[in-house]
Amino acid sequence: MAKILIVEDHPIFRRGLKEVLARDSQFQVIGEAADAREAWDHLRKERWDAVVLDINLPGKSGLELLTELKQQRPRLPKLILSAYPEDQYATRMLRAGASGYLTKDRTPEELVKALTKLLRGEKYVSDSLAEKLVVNLEKPGKVLHESLSDREYEVMKMIAAGKAPREIAGLLHLSPRTVNTYRSRVLQKLKLKNNAQLIHYAIENKLLN
Repeated sequence: MAKILIVEDHPIFRRGLKEVLARDSQFQVIGEAADAREAWDHLRKERWDAVVLDINLPGKSGLELLTELKQQRPRLPKLILSAYPEDQYATRMLRAGASGYLTKDRTPEELVKALTKLLRGEKYVSDSLAEKLVVNLEKPGKVLHESLSDREYEVMKMIAAGKAPREIAGLLHLSPRTVNTYRSRVLQKLKLKNNAQLIHYAIENKLLN
């Protein structure tokens, strides 16, 4: 029987996940963490068979935690459970070390199916994502936003969503000056001149929720 650690900052959603997994006899222990710090507390004290991880966490983001886990727990299966559509984040998460990607609108049965595959040492993507990955492989070149670092990508999405530098700085625990530096890099890499063009780019490439 497997021990699953859920890393999710919303208590109600976390409880729902725990109840779903508790109904299946293959999951012996379901641990809970609200942020990266709590997750590492659990990971250092006990051995876990898989982690279910949200992208949006307070303080250190789920993407940063995923990167750390890839380095320090490379064999630990990591399932990303996110509100972001697959075409926005899935490929980036898989490259960053995720073993699978599942959106929060999927059924409880699919969550169990995904974790079961991960525990067998397999990867998990939905049928729709698998099809998109094949299509992307057949494309002649990469889109510009794939050249962005994970942090640049996060900043780009927040700017495109209309958030001000100070707000972004607070959410990502950065200084406004650092956020502006990331903004400059994003504009340069995407070959854009201003925020209006960045918003247009994000809409055109379906990068906004």
